[in-house]
Amino acid sequence: MTDLCDMYQKKLPVELECGLHLFLEVMNGKWKLNLIWCIYSGIKRPGELQRRIPKASRRLLDTQLKQLTDQGIITKTIFDQRPAKVEYALTALGESLIPVIEVTARWGEDNREVLEPLFQSPAS
Repeated sequence: MTDLCDMYQKKLPVELECGLHLFLEVMNGKWKLNLIWCIYSGIKRPGELQRRIPKASRRLLDTQLKQLTDQGIITKTIFDQRPAKVEYALTALGESLIPVIEVTARWGEDNREVLEPLFQSPAS
């Protein structure tokens, strides 16, 4: 059975001329930053990640975890035991994203008063 992730081909080539494009290509995915932060915070198992990010489907999380693994941001260790056990960890490349995530989160907090009203639903 062919994995849908393997069948998908991008319609547009990845822009390699600019570091920002490379960064955005790696971070392209709604839950990738959350996954990286959770793993950094000590949440290593798929079930724990699912409980921490309940709005995301398990399938979507699995897809984005595979992408992060393929991109060298995280590693996946499969333990030879029953029941099966899988753990994720950040690579050195993944660890290098932590300061970027912290600065980005700080920017969001510093600008919460301006930004939050833009994303709230109008009162019924």
